[in-house]
Amino acid sequence: MTSRRALLSVSDKTGLIPFATSLVTHGFEILSTGGTATTLRDAGLAVTDVADITGFPEIMDGRVKTLHPNIHGGLLARRDDDSHLAAMREQGIAGIDLLAVNLYPFEQQRANTDDFATLVEYIDIGGPAMLRAAAKNHEFVTVLCDPADYEAVIAELVESGDIGQATRRRLAGRVFARTATYDRAIADWMAGAGADAGAEDGADEGAEDGFGETMTIAGQRMQELRYGENPHQKAALYAAGPARAGVASAIQIQGKPLSYNNLNDTDAAFELAAEFTEPTIAIIKHANPCGVASAGSLGDAWDAALAADPVSAFGGIVAANRPLDEETARRITAIFTEVVIAPEADDAARAILAQKPNLRLLTTGAMPAAASDGVKIKSVSGGFLAQSRDSGMISIDDMRIVTRARPDATQLEDLMFAWRVVKHVKSNAIVFARDRCTVGVGAGQMSRVDSARIAAHKARDTAAHHGWDAPRTIGSVAASDAFFPFADGLAALIEAGATAVIQPGGSKADETVIAAADEAGIVMALTGMRHFNH
Repeated sequence: MTSRRALLSVSDKTGLIPFATSLVTHGFEILSTGGTATTLRDAGLAVTDVADITGFPEIMDGRVKTLHPNIHGGLLARRDDDSHLAAMREQGIAGIDLLAVNLYPFEQQRANTDDFATLVEYIDIGGPAMLRAAAKNHEFVTVLCDPADYEAVIAELVESGDIGQATRRRLAGRVFARTATYDRAIADWMAGAGADAGAEDGADEGAEDGFGETMTIAGQRMQELRYGENPHQKAALYAAGPARAGVASAIQIQGKPLSYNNLNDTDAAFELAAEFTEPTIAIIKHANPCGVASAGSLGDAWDAALAADPVSAFGGIVAANRPLDEETARRITAIFTEVVIAPEADDAARAILAQKPNLRLLTTGAMPAAASDGVKIKSVSGGFLAQSRDSGMISIDDMRIVTRARPDATQLEDLMFAWRVVKHVKSNAIVFARDRCTVGVGAGQMSRVDSARIAAHKARDTAAHHGWDAPRTIGSVAASDAFFPFADGLAALIEAGATAVIQPGGSKADETVIAAADEAGIVMALTGMRHFNH
């Protein structure tokens, strides 16, 4: 007779047959259910149905099959407790020494469908119950929730004939992390999907869009990082929530490992590039854009973005909203670049970038929808702040022109361009733009006037670098992420040469600011929407 029993019930059959075969080799009797049992039998393995252990058939379309004392008693019984052993003998319960379960793929189905009835059927009940029972009793039971752990368990069995306590405890921790992530995905979905339906019954009104009375944060570690923003800080990258094309889901094609700062800046660059439908390049340093341009081709967009601030672009992060081609890749590699991220890169572009082995190339397979939903989290002492992603955006028709001067078609196009960029600049934010290209950026200052002056100063330095007669702010448009509390900020833009300004409006000083614009003969557009980005 075998002295050990393993219960295998998995939706993901990856590695199942070799794993089960190895268990049998090491003296395990295999118990199983449904499709898992069929797969094992088809491979020629002897399997005992769980129904034979419980004396009860699977019912209700498989909703009830493992929720039985003969299963949970076998998982939860302490082998060093005489009363537990006596209860097992009295009730005819045999121990289960290893459990391998992975849960119904709720998260994947949520990405594929919004159908409520379908998703409800992908909420696993028996799986989490068994996993948690085995994980609680990990002193005596080995529990696995991920096929990636099969190899290590078999290796330990081969080496010592048993699974050590340290491994069992590590695997138990993985189980509780997995069930927490799983429950969080279901809870977030229920909060959104059920908010409208339950509103009349006193449901949590804040639950819509995921902002319910409680919120949990769970993620799957994708990458350990050498350190955080500074060498004395620890860091890692986690994937969480519904899949979204971007940094967390990107494939690194080449280059040395990414750092915390690389990832943070790359995310900022890619989200900015995603704002545009035309071929666009965004160059980022320290989470702020130093050069952004849209053009008829990706190569032309690169040239314009680089020219906007070639000094700051050195060692920057580059994001493209189109697949990289050979010529654009060649131009990018002409300067030192830390990271390039794009939806794809053709073979010729990859070959060019490969000549810079330290450069990291990330591909995402797609661009994220600029207005897609999501929640942004920021930790604070004792808790965290949560807010929806800033997906707000206006169209040209939404602008309210409040000055006597009216914009021409080129100004309108540049105002929209500047408004899309300023949304991604740290507040207080000022962006000068011309010909769908940034020509001066001021970021993160305590005073909006200082941001305007810094942006103008950067433009003058860039002109001097190129040997131009004048900075490109002369004749440009300017965007401010929030209203002007006084007219002095506007005055700084006018002094730099702006001919049109876009800003949210809503200040007590609006009339004064508009009057100053009229006196200078420039265009002013109000959006009614601000874009603070702290």
